[in-house]
Parts: sequence; structure tokens; C-alpha cells
Amino acid sequence: MVTPDIRLVPKSDDDTARWLPVAMAAYERARIAAGDSPDQAAAARRASEEQFFPEGRPVEGHFLFTIVADGEDAGWLWIGPSPDAASWWVWDIAVHDTQRGRGIGRAAMLLAEDVARSQGANEMRLNVFAYNEPAIRLYDALGYETAAMHKHKRL
Repeated sequence: MVTPDIRLVPKSDDDTARWLPVAMAAYERARIAAGDSPDQAAAARRASEEQFFPEGRPVEGHFLFTIVADGEDAGWLWIGPSPDAASWWVWDIAVHDTQRGRGIGRAAMLLAEDVARSQGANEMRLNVFAYNEPAIRLYDALGYETAAMHKHKRL
């Protein structure tokens, strides 16, 4: 497999306006798949949008990119600092279904680390839902370690 040429292209305000409802709907669906009720998932979506995208734009210091592979839109990446600016987060990453299995996620993650490092970060964190086994395998292969675990049981 030949890894495509991967670039991170900053999203314009118009791109962000088109991306935000798509990404937030995906986030809401992921929360439901992970065990939230539809009401809980909708509340989490609203809270995320209000906290990180007031007026439809990312808060100061956050970076929102289109992942471009061989000149094509292959997905998105959102990274930014935690309150401790030395610790950064991958807030969201997605590779379009038609682009998966080509090394794009791995390349985008490495580029994300480069961007964070250039902003003074010395640590990158992320959350991943337990059902997302392909992502977990990727993060493990990239050297990410489990820092916490949340479990639930339906009664």
C-alpha cells in the first residue's frame, strides 16, 4: 500500500459552517452508540458547540483542518490546547469511509502532533469510545497509553 500525500488545510469560516453540523451530528451518534440516551447525547452536543464553537467558530487557539489526501478531501481534524497549554487534545478526527485503510488517519495524527509541538505542547491526549476498535488499535500503535477508563452497566 502506498500512503497518499497528506496535508492539513485550515478550514475557512464557510468550511467550518458546513462542517460543524456534520461533525456534531456524528458526535451525537457516537455518544448514543457508546451508551448515552438520545437526550444525553443531544445535551453533550449542545454543550460542546457552546464551549468550543461560540458563534460558529472555534475558540482561540484551536485548529480545525480538512485532511487532504492526494488532493481530495479525506476527512477532518480538530486539535487544541487544554487549560494547561502544554497539554493538547485531539478533539475530533474522522477519515471518510471511502478513504479508510490507506494510512490517512495515521499520517494525520502524526501531523497533528507536529502542529501541537509547534505550539509548545509536550503532550497529546484524546478520548476514544470503546466500541471504536480500529481507532484504538491506531492510537496504541502510535504510542498512546490508556490514562483513564470509564465503564457503565445497563440496569
